[in-house]
Amino acid sequence: MNNFKAVIFDLDGTLIDSMEIWSKIDKEYLGSFGYEVSKNLQEDITHLTLTETANYFKDRFKIQDDTKEIISTWNTMALHHYSNDIKLKDGVLPFLKSLKDKGVKMALATSNSVPLLEAVLKNNNIYHYFDAITTTEEINKSKDNPDIYLLSAAKLNVNPTECLIFEDIIQAVKGAKLSGATVYAIYDKSSAHQREELEKLSDKYIFSFNELL
Repeated sequence: MNNFKAVIFDLDGTLIDSMEIWSKIDKEYLGSFGYEVSKNLQEDITHLTLTETANYFKDRFKIQDDTKEIISTWNTMALHHYSNDIKLKDGVLPFLKSLKDKGVKMALATSNSVPLLEAVLKNNNIYHYFDAITTTEEINKSKDNPDIYLLSAAKLNVNPTECLIFEDIIQAVKGAKLSGATVYAIYDKSSAHQREELEKLSDKYIFSFNELL
């Protein structure tokens, strides 16, 4: 960690165990319209902005609600879980503490919404660790582009080449690499089938933040 001035973290599947919650929400939401979850749904949408995801649902499943209504419904369905149930992945808290002790700046770069990210960070008592928070809605581009990582680095006032980025899915690792930063991929159950490619694309693949302590 001494080689980096800043660390940029993804949220879902990287810092928190939340992907199964979203699978349940997708199933319940689509079920309310009489649809079943398609096989590759999570892989198709997980790197998109919230607006892009809502538009994807509108187009693919012919949902009549407007984009804002869809996002509001998702936030309502997820808020209880993010406020109460969703926990940190193994080793997250001691790793954040070690970075703080070293004076390393930290940022969050997420496709999630502000209400949900604030709820889960505060419920797990880690909100104060982050010097900057950026969502894909701020730059209107998905995570297979480098823009969210470039903006995160700018907010921290560091060069992207001085940053270490943690992500858990292929598209986001590709986008993060385009920023010029060092990128570590972390294991998540939802992306376990992508492990081989993640190992090839990233600078390092880890199963837990404990490996870096």
